[in-house]
Amino acid sequence: MAQADRFALTLTLQDGYAFTVDFGHEGMPDLEVDEPPPLGAGRGPNAARLLAAAVGNCLGASLLYCLRRSKIEVHGLRTEVEGTFVRNERGRMRIGEIRVTLAPDVTPEQRERMGRCLELFEDFCIVTESVRHGIKVEVAVEPALLQATSAIS
Repeated sequence: MAQADRFALTLTLQDGYAFTVDFGHEGMPDLEVDEPPPLGAGRGPNAARLLAAAVGNCLGASLLYCLRRSKIEVHGLRTEVEGTFVRNERGRMRIGEIRVTLAPDVTPEQRERMGRCLELFEDFCIVTESVRHGIKVEVAVEPALLQATSAIS
């Protein structure tokens, strides 16, 4: 794969279940993520919220891109995302559904011109379409072994 086709980021454990995410992009601030209580301290969003935010952000950006290319003036955009949790057949918690509502602020005249974008924008959302069609996930565990220390008497 070409460099433009890849991205990488690093998560480093801070304490408890809190991690710092380094996005590996100059000028982009780190993000603290954490599990909600009682497991974590809730010092940042957890993975489920990040996934929902990614879907909502991608859909919002895709809609804005199409509207702006169509010369439709958007005065604001509110995106609301709601997720539901379900248990699978083994009783494990999963995200069962993500519902996204996009509310662009447009004039009535501009609203009449949005039809083509409403038909197209979802197909250009990288994250949403990837989630919908399943993303291949490969996992490797490579322990970093600590050196044994001898007890000092």
